[in-house]
Amino acid sequence: MTELQDRLERFETLTAECELIAKLATDSAKREFYLKLADHYYELAAEARRAIAPKAAA
Repeated sequence: MTELQDRLERFETLTAECELIAKLATDSAKREFYLKLADHYYELAAEARRAIAPKAAA
């Protein structure tokens, strides 16, 4: 389960980093790109959470 937890933490970090870059971006195309990328990492983190939940409950 440690590998899944590591991935979850990595996806959460990447989400936060992409959101920060999007906030700081002056180019609207780059802003949109990093917001979409943040959404993608957010979904990956959610999938990792769902995979961890049944194992944590056991």
